[in-house]
Amino acid sequence: MPIPEDVTGDEIDKDVRQELQSLPKTLAEDVARNLVMVARLIDEDPEGAYGYSRVALRLASRVAAVREAAGFAAYANQKYSEALAEFRAARRMTGNVELWPVMADCERGLGRPEKALDMAGAPEVHKLDKAGQVEMRLVAAGARRDMGQLDAAIVTLQSPELASSSVQPWTARLRYAYADALLAAGRVDEAREWFAKAVEADRDGSTDASDRLAELDGVEFVDALNDEDQDQDEESDVDLADDAPESEDSPAESESESESGTATDVAAGAEDEAGSEARSEAEAEADKD
Repeated sequence: MPIPEDVTGDEIDKDVRQELQSLPKTLAEDVARNLVMVARLIDEDPEGAYGYSRVALRLASRVAAVREAAGFAAYANQKYSEALAEFRAARRMTGNVELWPVMADCERGLGRPEKALDMAGAPEVHKLDKAGQVEMRLVAAGARRDMGQLDAAIVTLQSPELASSSVQPWTARLRYAYADALLAAGRVDEAREWFAKAVEADRDGSTDASDRLAELDGVEFVDALNDEDQDQDEESDVDLADDAPESEDSPAESESESESGTATDVAAGAEDEAGSEARSEAEAEADKD
């Protein structure tokens, strides 16, 4: 797959670059450039990211960072079975538990929420950092909802992290999930309150909390750009009407004027002919005398 010339491979994280040092230099550069493309495209073009991840995987399948990138690219394309296999491979290579929440979410994607809940209660969860534990809580709540256990999902999300007033990278998503669960349970007023709190914490627009809040408030958004285009079109129509030439005489009026002119011409011709005949007769009489 083509890679833009401005992608050098130096853009990757230093830890990943260190992993690639086990490869020959040229090969390491090729793998790095493909990993950069995966990172660039995974949000806006998941299919493209997946393609580059397969190239990197073909070149260096024994590098944990490559297996992890391939897993996330497959996950972004809802290829949950493939993603889970790649995440497991990466975990075997590194021994890290960082991928535990996303592995559990793959189980949800495969229609196995019970398995995801089992993973949420596993000892590995205690080894996660705070962000990982919050992510695991989100996955567990999602599994509860998959099983139709709305009240249990709400309780799962109730935590010190949810109640905290400090804003962390995961705060908006946690508040959003809680608001969404409340709304699904029919607790509209509480849901509105937590969607508003999610908006306050969502500094990078990672959720659509503002849209959900507006929907609950009955606010409808109008596309201002389309309205401006319509106004311009209407103004153009008015200008065209103003610039149009004044109306010409109707066909009936033109025909009437034409007929009138023709009649005048005929009458004038008749008068000239009568005058000529009178002069001829007068000249003839004069010749006789």
